[in-house]
Amino acid sequence: MIRLYLTFPVLILLSACASGPGYDTGQVNLAISPRSAVAELDMIRGQTVLWGGVILSTINRESLTRLEVLAYPLNSAQLPQRERDPLGRFLLEHQGFLDPATYAEGRLVTTIGTVLRSDRGEVGGTEYTYPVIKASEIYLWPRDSEGTNRSRVHFGIGVGVGL
Repeated sequence: MIRLYLTFPVLILLSACASGPGYDTGQVNLAISPRSAVAELDMIRGQTVLWGGVILSTINRESLTRLEVLAYPLNSAQLPQRERDPLGRFLLEHQGFLDPATYAEGRLVTTIGTVLRSDRGEVGGTEYTYPVIKASEIYLWPRDSEGTNRSRVHFGIGVGVGL
């Protein structure tokens, strides 16, 4: 009976630690970045990638939604690390409708997708070549995810006042 009383709180604590998409990366080529995808497009077309970053824009078309994403390195939870240098931009295509109010500028996203092609666009008046991926899975991070790169556990001795 004591085991039952101990097991339940432990399970609750462990489930509180679980976060993020938890994608299976067995079939994913983790060595490909958006920049290298453009440079080596003919060799990597059709390969599966795991990328993430900050949504810059969301455009709905007749049968698909296209997100422009500024890519960042992912941490072990597959959360984009905005404090690191960006890895380039990419276009993510999703069959169907994604609400621009939900998939809004500034939100963090992680996706698994297949490299399709490159498209030309413009960034700050300069021509830019984007790798385009067809998303098979998309994880939109909660708005408060940015602070999860830092530990929320603090130890100290003394008296504190929280205001």
